[in-house]
Order: sequence, then C-alpha cells, then structure tokens
Amino acid sequence: MTRIAILTPTLISADAVSNDVLAMQCVLSARGHEVALFADNSNVTDQEVRKAVAAKSFVRTRDDVLIYHHSIGWERGLDVLRSAPGRKVIKYHNVTPPEFFAGISEEHESLCRRGRDQLKDIVACKPDLYLSASVFNQQDLLQAGSDERKTFVVAPFNHVERLQAGEADLELLDRYSDGGINLITVGGVRPNKGHAALIEAFATYYYHFNGRARLFIVGAENQAFSGYTRMLRGMIDSWALDSRVVFTGQVSDQSLKAYYLLAHALLMTSEHEGFCVPLVEAMALKVPIVAYASTAIPETAAGAALVWNERDPFLMAQSIDCLLMSDDTRMALTTRGYDRYEQVFSNHLLERQFLDTLVRAGLQI
Repeated sequence: MTRIAILTPTLISADAVSNDVLAMQCVLSARGHEVALFADNSNVTDQEVRKAVAAKSFVRTRDDVLIYHHSIGWERGLDVLRSAPGRKVIKYHNVTPPEFFAGISEEHESLCRRGRDQLKDIVACKPDLYLSASVFNQQDLLQAGSDERKTFVVAPFNHVERLQAGEADLELLDRYSDGGINLITVGGVRPNKGHAALIEAFATYYYHFNGRARLFIVGAENQAFSGYTRMLRGMIDSWALDSRVVFTGQVSDQSLKAYYLLAHALLMTSEHEGFCVPLVEAMALKVPIVAYASTAIPETAAGAALVWNERDPFLMAQSIDCLLMSDDTRMALTTRGYDRYEQVFSNHLLERQFLDTLVRAGLQI
C-alpha cells in the first residue's frame, strides 16, 4: 500500500478538474492505497478534504506519491511540490492565457499569468511523471522543459456514467419540450469561452433559419466576471433575443441531463480549451456538436463533430440547419460521437490508461 496525496487548489462540485481529482482518488483507493485529498477551498461534503499545507506532513517518505493538478497560479501548491520528498506526478489541465481576463478581472489575470509562469518552476522540481489532458496541453509542458520520456497524454476522467444512469429533471423536460429547437452550450460563463461568437451565431440561426429556436447557456456565472456577463446580456438585448436566450447558472446533474436530452445540438465557440469535457458528455448522450476549431477542441472532437476553422456565424447557423434538416447527417454525427466516447473516453478505458502510464513511469502503484 502506498500513501498518495492528491493536491489541487480548489475542489468543487460540477467542475472538470475536480471530477478528475475525485475519480483518481476512487481508482487508487480501490487498489488498496491510502489516498488523501488536499485543497485550499472545497465544497465537497462526501469526502474528507484537508488543507493543502497538511500534505507536507502526509507525504513524508521517498515511497509516498504526490499528484499535483495544475490549472492556475498557486504558490502554496508549488511550495508543497518543492518540499515533497517522495515521487511526484503532475496532471496539467492547462492554464487560461491571462489576456482573456484583461480589463475584466485583475485577480484572475494575475493568477493565470502566475500559473503559466509556474510551469517552469514545476519542471524544476523534476517530477517523475507528467500527465497532460491533451496533446495541446502536452506542448506547453514540453516547451517549459519537461522530459519528453516522462510526458504523456491522459484525458481527464469524466462523470458521464453518473449522467447516463441518473434521473433527468422532469420539470425542465416538460417546460421546454414545446416543439421548438433547443440549442445548448455547457461551461462556466468565463471570458475565454467565446460567448459573443455564440450569441452572434445563434442570432443568425434564429433570424435566418428558425424563429422558434432557443439557446441555453448552461454553466455557473462568477461575480468576478460581471463586466463580461453584462456585455453578453447587452448583446442579447441588442439582438432582441432576451426571451430566447436562457442563462441557467450552475445546475444539478439532473438538470444537466435534462438540458442534454432537450438539446438538438451542442454549440461550442470557446476560444481556449485544454480539453473540453462537455464535448465528451454530448458524445455520450448522443447530442450532435457544432464547434469552432480552437486549441484542444478539434483534438477532443476529432471526426465526431462539425468543426470549422473559420469563426463565421452564418456558417455555424447553416451547420445547425443542416443537422436538423438531415436525419442522415445527424445520425452519422451522433453515431460517430458515441463510438468515440466508448472507444476513447469511457472511464474504464481512461482508468486503464492512467494506471498503465504510472507503471511506464516506474510508479508501481
């Protein structure tokens, strides 16, 4: 049995990084290891989560393992990593470029700048293994100086099985199953998510193709980005679409499943993604995807979505119309998407890949 500390700045529900952390704990605990979670902030109630500084006393021998999830600037996490005497594993989820937060949140701009700068500090700690969520992320690690022989791509664990097995919110299904076209995007309302392009594409579809369309923006809003959300709501008002665009805020698993079941398509216009878990959720729940090619999106979606290099609202609107007008096109996309989920992103495959990668790095855990 090995003592394993999993370290992350924040552990919260409905968060992709947190889902990856919790799944790692489950996988490693099931193999008989003593696994503890450490974070400075947490709202997880069904797991013991200790303060990050406590990891220093938990990881105390050369045989212990520290798994550090890096996604933002975090001095305390870096301090724990530097002091850990045992084996060190980095899981890199990408850090959003700070430019997206300029003029919106000085705090987030600073945190992201530090997070990107800290990649070199992390490499200087000489970790035993680097896991990146995508090939796109892997390039950041290699450019920071990580050892290519110790740098691997392992997609993040997801909670798709929980969504598949769980109940959907019947009230939501009843309210919006009215014969209209329901389009969704999923992810926090953050400046890197490209919502302005999303709203423009939706407006184009609504006014040129289908006046019964509705857009759900599914994801938590953050008070720190209030200027960004005001700008989006101003765009919606200028297009006279305030009755057709719904900001859901953070939702439960039951509500999230309902929105996927309601959706005729998932739209993804984000400008920066290190992986993009909602693409996997849509594939697994057989929702066709239309996306702009950006960062890791083409890699995650592969041939299971309509992905366009050109950020053209009319092109996206035409793509939505094509999906809805052609049963063959829609079926082909959803079939390819589900196959990709089953063959690449199902958790039992990710578990095997994760454990095999640890062994390849000489970590017999």
